[in-house]
Amino acid sequence: QVQLVESGGGLVQPGGSLRLSCAASGSLRSIDTMGWYRQAPGKQRELVATISSGGSTNYADSVKGRFTISRDNAKPTVYLQMNNLRPEDTAVYFCNANRVRIGITWLYNIWGQGTQVTVSS
Repeated sequence: QVQLVESGGGLVQPGGSLRLSCAASGSLRSIDTMGWYRQAPGKQRELVATISSGGSTNYADSVKGRFTISRDNAKPTVYLQMNNLRPEDTAVYFCNANRVRIGITWLYNIWGQGTQVTVSS
């Protein structure tokens, strides 16, 4: 079994910053791409940012220049540094691992339970 556990969400004023963390646990050998997605009330889940095992990153246009994704493969943990937050960033943020190696097999599309981020004055 593999679990992804997010932390770091909360309430912040517009212009503020938050750092999300997502720690993977279980008998895993490696993880391919990890990412952050978000879902606002009444909206579909959307991509925020992804990072490959080699460190290549991809961002949604709406967060470019404000958010930074990074990962520590040794832990393994993925982070999302969010700066200059806006009210429209309010959502539940979910961590994702697209492919996880367990022994000689693979598990696909693993999700965390989500963490709430609220940007409001």
